[in-house]
Amino acid sequence: MEPTPNRPKFEIVPREGRGRVPAWGWPAGALVVGLLLGGGLAWWLARPDSGSPEARIADSDRRLKTTQAQVAELEQRVSTLTRSDQISRDANRDVQAMLADKDEQIASLRADVAFYERFVGSGAERKGLTVHSAEFAREAGGSWRYQVVLTQSLNRGAVSQGEMRFDVEGVREGRLTTVKWDEMQQKPGAPGQQYEFRYFQRLGGSIVLPAGFTPQRVKVALRGKGANVDTALAWTSMAIPGE
Repeated sequence: MEPTPNRPKFEIVPREGRGRVPAWGWPAGALVVGLLLGGGLAWWLARPDSGSPEARIADSDRRLKTTQAQVAELEQRVSTLTRSDQISRDANRDVQAMLADKDEQIASLRADVAFYERFVGSGAERKGLTVHSAEFAREAGGSWRYQVVLTQSLNRGAVSQGEMRFDVEGVREGRLTTVKWDEMQQKPGAPGQQYEFRYFQRLGGSIVLPAGFTPQRVKVALRGKGANVDTALAWTSMAIPGE
């Protein structure tokens, strides 16, 4: 028997199938690579050139949208500022009107104080309930606006209360005529005008005189608690202060 040659104890035997690419792998890989290359090429070819009309249109669209957004924001700001300015103007106008009204009130109070000082000053004679004046001014509709001033300085703590009426004497068609309070009020049984004051009060209203009547004198009658006064004054036609 021939001697057996020395063989190695271990032998590396490659396992079938490990490290090989399947037969279908190469075509699939080629297909994927081809799709990627084709997509990239298509995007590159479809991409508008920076100087092409398509690129310029796209850039113009982007700028237009940006500009429109800026315009909308500015319009909103202008609207807000306009409303704020209008509110400020309205508030300023209201303040000016209020100040003008206050100025008129102050001027009227000063006139009242000056008027009061004239007949209750240190050298003035103290008097009870008196008709200080009666003045008349023609109105646009043909009627007359009157203002009758009543005063009282005898008792500064007393309150004068009562009712005032007056008649007007004058000439109509060459004859002396008296126009009664009811007739001037154009209301039969018209009540007198109420008064209530401590120192003085201005009573005002409107009367209607007959056509062709020329007023000459006013007869004022005051009827109150403990004081009845009848006073005749010359007709005075002039503008009434404060009207």
